[in-house]
Amino acid sequence: MTSTHLPLRLLGAVIINVCLFASSSLLADSHPSHGIAMHGDLKYPADFSHYDYVNPQAPKGGTLKQWDMGTFDSFNSFIIKGNVAAGTNLMYDSLMDQAADEPFSQYGLLAESVIMPEDRRWVTFKLREAARFSDGEPVTAEDVIFTFDILRSKGSPFYGAYYAGIDRIEAPNPQTVTFHFKGENNRELPLIVGQASILPKHYWQDHAFDSPSLDIPVGSGPYRIDSFEAGRSISYSLRDDYWGADLPVRRGHNNFRQMRFDYYRDATVALEAFKAGEYDFRLETSSKEWATAYTGPAFDDGRILKQELSNGNPTGMQAFIFNTRRDKFADPRVREALGYAFDFEWTNRNIFYNAYTRTHSFFSNSEMAATELPGPEELALLEPLRDQVPPEVFSKVYRAPSTDGSGNIRGELRQGMRLLQSAGWEFKDNKLVNSKTGEPFRFEILLVQKEFERVIAPMIRNLERMGVEVDIRIIDVSQYINRLRSFDFDMVVGSFPQSSSPGNEQRDFWHSELADMPGTRNLVGIKNPAVDSLVDTLIAAPDRASLVTAARALDRVLQWNHYVIPQFHIATYRIAYWDRFGMPKVRPAYSLGTDTWWALPTDTAASAH
Repeated sequence: MTSTHLPLRLLGAVIINVCLFASSSLLADSHPSHGIAMHGDLKYPADFSHYDYVNPQAPKGGTLKQWDMGTFDSFNSFIIKGNVAAGTNLMYDSLMDQAADEPFSQYGLLAESVIMPEDRRWVTFKLREAARFSDGEPVTAEDVIFTFDILRSKGSPFYGAYYAGIDRIEAPNPQTVTFHFKGENNRELPLIVGQASILPKHYWQDHAFDSPSLDIPVGSGPYRIDSFEAGRSISYSLRDDYWGADLPVRRGHNNFRQMRFDYYRDATVALEAFKAGEYDFRLETSSKEWATAYTGPAFDDGRILKQELSNGNPTGMQAFIFNTRRDKFADPRVREALGYAFDFEWTNRNIFYNAYTRTHSFFSNSEMAATELPGPEELALLEPLRDQVPPEVFSKVYRAPSTDGSGNIRGELRQGMRLLQSAGWEFKDNKLVNSKTGEPFRFEILLVQKEFERVIAPMIRNLERMGVEVDIRIIDVSQYINRLRSFDFDMVVGSFPQSSSPGNEQRDFWHSELADMPGTRNLVGIKNPAVDSLVDTLIAAPDRASLVTAARALDRVLQWNHYVIPQFHIATYRIAYWDRFGMPKVRPAYSLGTDTWWALPTDTAASAH
């Protein structure tokens, strides 16, 4: 399951006529259900009325104003071209809705019921007859087929990888659609096809899907675009005619009449605008700003509230990412050596106010992290790959380099230099040069956030002590996105987010087939048959225990290949918001849950002070 910004809900058992599914001979052993769980049982029964983490009586009204960085020039979030406006996911519904208090379970949204056999080789969705697009047209099986066809043929390369296991899709009638999957064992496929935003065929067949556009699209979701100023702001309004407002999976959600996003080119200006009341909510990612900038009269008198909320999500991997397509980064000894220049302990103490924890795992903050030597189950996966993986995979637990925090890391730098020398580099005239060609070791770190310069500067000083020349280049959002899509960088700061149930998105992160395909998330450029094998094993995991085992094995191989220099993580949401909102008493374990908040009447908010 993916944890990126891609759109990710079945009520009432409905008996489906067997004759509709003549191509699926196993139906005798299958029964319609109101939902699907990745592993184990569903939390909510067929007759549930709403999720536990919502207020089903939440009032509708008011505006939630948020911010975004940079600019936008498109409303099409499904392609790699253009800068997509914030909030476009509000316009679309999917076949299923994912519960935010279960690791990976889904309940019916566009789909009324779902049916599949035990081996999950196919899945059939029965659509709700009431489902409508924003222009009043019904949502049909033809739209579902069109969606998957166009996403895989003209959409972002991510979709080709994510839905690679689909063999064919059939629609025996306008309300029924069946996905047939390829022979591989992929338990996640029935769930991930339920995540896709369903697109209207009648709209897109007359519009260019593969080009950025500011034409307001037709959607099936609760909001439609109300107004926008290109590159500066966009506003969505709640549809009065939204067909799904009373569904159990929608009750207590989408409570704001209007959702607005304002764009800023400078993060400091954006924060000051928040403190001045220009928008309502911030999720803070800077430890310095969190520790020093959230002050002033509005905080003192309680008009702005500041909270840290724990979450149950894996934190994934944020890191300095090597582009191994560059010859200088092709040798893992070089990559490991450069990692000794990042003094996390000093940085955390002097720059981050001790806010962070060092990241060691690609599945950090979860049971899937490889934190001990491999056990028998993992060894069964790793032994056949022994000749293709670093020997440390079997004998050591990976830990990123650590220091005493004093800033004196001469020992670490010497260790890094030994690795560089063994890889064919030497220190000559205060520069690190290739022993054969004399070429100096020089690379560029590409940034989109100027604020990250202060984090990189100490590492650059340490690299310079090793004779490495490093340049920082800060570019605007549009350029940055385009250069990432075309892999035109030496090193970037980026992240590989993880969910509590990793699956098909791992192919997009790590698989050889995606390494040279522009627009994929294999930023590292990994072409490693051992990684490919473990990704396939993880995707095919038949149960939770097998998934955890495969994730740990994959983690080890990624760790010991030194594809990144791990940075840090925090297992809380740092949020600040103007005291204008109500929120449910119960928070979901796997989401911040702002989509369940509601606007307080003006006099109610004011009376609290």
